[in-house]
Amino acid sequence: MAQMLAFGPIAFHAIVVMRDRGILEALAKNRRKNGLAIETISEECGLSHYATRVLLEAGLGLKLVWRRDGLYHLTKLGYFILTDEMTRINFDFTRDVCYDAATQLDAALSTGKPAGLKTLGPWDTVYQGLSAMPEPAMSSWHNFDHFYSDQAFPVMVEKLAAENPSSLLDIGCNTGKWAYTCLQRLPDLRIGLVDLEPQLERAIAHLTPLEATTPPKCYPLDMLDPMARLPDGYDIIWMSQFLDCFSEQEIIAILCKVKEGLKPGAKVWILELFWDRQRFEAAALSLQQTSLYFTCVANGNSQMYDSEVFFDLIRASGLTISSVTDNVGQYHTLIECTASTSL
Repeated sequence: MAQMLAFGPIAFHAIVVMRDRGILEALAKNRRKNGLAIETISEECGLSHYATRVLLEAGLGLKLVWRRDGLYHLTKLGYFILTDEMTRINFDFTRDVCYDAATQLDAALSTGKPAGLKTLGPWDTVYQGLSAMPEPAMSSWHNFDHFYSDQAFPVMVEKLAAENPSSLLDIGCNTGKWAYTCLQRLPDLRIGLVDLEPQLERAIAHLTPLEATTPPKCYPLDMLDPMARLPDGYDIIWMSQFLDCFSEQEIIAILCKVKEGLKPGAKVWILELFWDRQRFEAAALSLQQTSLYFTCVANGNSQMYDSEVFFDLIRASGLTISSVTDNVGQYHTLIECTASTSL
């Protein structure tokens, strides 16, 4: 394992090349047969004999392929890397968003600033650049972000329909995907959108084709601005994969603003991913490593939180946790809060 980690950066790129240049696909097509020679794979993938050989031999050590009588076969791991959507998205996100930035991890940890963000653009935080990020980083970032939320949103919109609120305030609306899901299911729902101006412009463009009874209302706010005040009067305050983008003290400050804007009887729904509440070790590992993306690229001071740390921050803001539901979709936890005494 130590040697696997030592050569991990090189191995990572070898795997991506084997995937993207068709080596894994060629072997997958031949999976039930007798294996393929280097010459056959080389011709099919448009790579030199040398390039094909060094990649396949690297693949042997990485357990992506196996060899018998000079012929190569795909392992279950190789097939999984080729076909599993989450694995593909995580590889692309690491390559396009995190890889170059990770060389600045020590500087980011030392300064509390996203020292690696300069590899993508001249912003103080990644959130300022989400609408201007270069490709393929932009697509890989959004694919990564949406993959996880897309699994939770269908479950959550049915819970929302059962709750039947008249209004919802979406804080950190990003591209408007949650609002879109809500209005497709509940066209009479009154929605407010809170985010930075560039994100609101994208969200409204996404929502324009919908025939909502009341068009969403936009509130361009920087939630870290001490003078920012949230609009009041909403039945549910919604934050999905939002608070993990902030430090502990920033989360408390944001939740204090949320509490101030709660009308009597209103609820706060927080949808988050916690590494300590995952069913599978691979999911916990993914979230723990994603924290280093927040360090290097996002803002330098946030992470995917341990749930107990996060729950303490909620309590410190004066909100009361009324219920916690794990495994929403597959990976999320829903925290329902009120400003009153716990039920």
